[in-house]
Parts: sequence; structure tokens; C-alpha cells
Amino acid sequence: MFNNYFDKIFETSKSYLKKQLNSKEFDELERSLKKNKIKKNEECVSIFVDIYTSLIKKKYQSEYKGADKKLEKFISDKDTNLKIVWGDCLNVLKKMNSESVHLMVTSPPYYNAREYSQWKDINDYLEDMRDIIKETYRVLDNHRVWVFNVGDIFDNPKTKTKSVWGKQRIPLGAYFIKLFEDEGFTFVDDFIWDKGEPQSERNKNKSNPYPMYQYPLNCYEHILIFHKHRLDLTRFPCPRCGTLKVNGNTQSEPGLQSWECKNDKCFERSESNRGKRFSLKTNMTQSNDKRNLGTIDENILKKWRRDITKFSPVIKINSKGDNRIGHTAPFPEDIPEMAIKMFSYKGEVVLDPFAGSFTTPKVAAELDRVGVGIEMGKKLFKPAIIKRLKAIEPDMFKQKVKYKEFDLSKEKKLNKQI
Repeated sequence: MFNNYFDKIFETSKSYLKKQLNSKEFDELERSLKKNKIKKNEECVSIFVDIYTSLIKKKYQSEYKGADKKLEKFISDKDTNLKIVWGDCLNVLKKMNSESVHLMVTSPPYYNAREYSQWKDINDYLEDMRDIIKETYRVLDNHRVWVFNVGDIFDNPKTKTKSVWGKQRIPLGAYFIKLFEDEGFTFVDDFIWDKGEPQSERNKNKSNPYPMYQYPLNCYEHILIFHKHRLDLTRFPCPRCGTLKVNGNTQSEPGLQSWECKNDKCFERSESNRGKRFSLKTNMTQSNDKRNLGTIDENILKKWRRDITKFSPVIKINSKGDNRIGHTAPFPEDIPEMAIKMFSYKGEVVLDPFAGSFTTPKVAAELDRVGVGIEMGKKLFKPAIIKRLKAIEPDMFKQKVKYKEFDLSKEKKLNKQI
């Protein structure tokens, strides 16, 4: 039928394929494979695994009926690698295709920290964040990573009193870990960002150098790492022989199903004649094909080898007292650079749902990914954002980073950031 190793894959897997796919999907698989006139067995295996996995993913995506075809086309357009989406974060996420983003990186609007991000109380804020996190679980691709930067703050949660005396330490990092876990994510790591020596000395409280009067200044933030593992018991092909003659093994993490190849003619068998063990995660994110897309440079590996990392925050106020960034909460490039290099490959989609000054999408585009940012503050920040993006390394911006805008800002707002 194919005159290459695809024939052997079909011969061994046909009974399983008939159970997994309907006739239309089966025909689509055959047509896609016939376009590949290759001879090497290893290449046939790689192509079959990719096409079959994409077909299963398409079936899952078809279950969600709320995706906006225009937005989907905008994000997948290969002519631009920096996508600006104006609109309410939750509203935009609800219009995005399921499992269409390979990495998410952001710092959220902090509770009542800016005039444009005000909530009734901390519970109101966290419920809004929960709605957004729940939707990001659907939008993030399976077995991929969410990098979430947030700092613990000193403010009034307004759950007991609204008095100025009601301020207290609010452990946002802990609260967000619980929210992410509640919505299905797995907490993996917490990098502590050491922001350096604080300029303020108010902690010294010189007039009262006694016990119970001294408190430290905040000089750190959390960089939280989460995995998404949506349990999928669909039978997936062995990455060595490509056949679907596999049995379910165990879950190496909650939601991460492992498989064992039962094809006795597989190219890889152990000394005890056990078949290859693998998961969908290894097929999707850790295959040899993926490794060929590039390595992580030594500087990044060295800088982030410990879970406490020191680098300076963005200095946004110049000597004249002007905000040179144009945004009150700019994001340092160190965080998206680490996240993008550590947890994505070239050509993949990186989303920042609270894009702010669009640092994450910009860094993603510069690193040969597709950077997508959602920002609802079009009236407040658009001129400053566009000016900043074009002002930074203009030659590279013209040649390598090409942006395009999609406007959903007139849609009804579904959260309460403003």
C-alpha cells in the first residue's frame, strides 16, 4: 500500500487503528502518510507518530465549540511571529482553540496594586484568577508547562476590615499554587527570584530598636512552575517501532499515562525481552526530532541551576522621573528567556495572558517562537507598547520580529481587572 515501513506499522496496528479512528479519520491518516515518499524506517516511525498524534489531538479539539475561527487563523498565521490580542483575558481565552499553546508565561495583575487592577477583596480577586487559570488548562497543550511569576504582597485583604490598619502579608504564591492544583495542574518547582538589595530602610524602625518591632523588607518573588497532565488513555504508538501494539503501564505523574510496547519485533527490546516504555509526553516533547531543534545555552543552565536566582527588576523611571517603559508593571526579560529556552522549541506558540508591556511575546519572537500576548488595556497602553517594541533594536525588529494586532477589546468584559 505504501511500499515502505508504513506497511509494517499498519499490518501490526490495523486492528487498533480501527478501534481508535472512524472511517473518515482512518482515510485521513492514510492520505497524510501517502504524501511522504520516504524509505528509511526511522523516518517512517517519526512521521507516523506525529501524524497519528495530531489526528488524535484534532479529535479532542473538535469537542470544544467555543473557538473563534478568525482568532485561530490569526494565531496560526506564519507571516507574523508577535501577535497582539487586545481584549479581556478570560474572554479571549474562551475563544481560543483547546490545547493550542505550547507554553504560558506571565506575571498576573497583583491584587489592588495598580489603579487599573482593583478588586472588592482578596476573595473576589482569587475567584477571577481561578476562572482564568481554569481556562488556561484547556488552552495549554497537554504535558506542557505554565511559568507563573508572582510576589507575596503587603496589603489589606478586605475580608475582615477595610481600615488602613487591616494591612497584612498576603501570601499570593501559596494561594496561586492552591488555585492551580485545584484546576488540574501539577506544582513542580518554585524558583525564588532574589531582586537584590532594597533601597528602602523603613524596616529598621530606628525609633523602636526592640523585639517585635522589626520586620524584613520584601525583596523576592516566586517563579512557579506547573505541568499540565490531562489523562488520555488513547493508545499511542511506540516511538521506536511506530506500532500501536502497546499496553498501558502506570502513571509516572498523576495524569501522565505510560505505555509499554508489546510488539516482539520492535527495534528496541531489553535484555529480559521487555518492550520500550514511553508516554505521550516523551513522544511530544522529548523525541530525537525535538532535540534536533536546538539546545539550551550554557549561560541559562548555569544561571538557573539553583532554585534561588538573583537578577535586577526592570528600572522604569529615568533620571527625569519619567516612566521610560510606558507601563507601571514591566516584566524583566530574564524570566521569559528562561521559560522559553527551558520549556519550548523553535516554532512553538508562547502565550502571555496578561501581556502588559509585551516582554514575553517579544522575547519569544526573538527566540524564533510565536509570541502571543493578551492585554485589555488598549486605551491605556497601546501607544507606549508599540513605541517600546519598535524602539528596542529597531533593525532586528524590522527583520526578525513582525507583529500584528487582533482586536477583541469591544467584547463584553468577563473579569474585573479594571
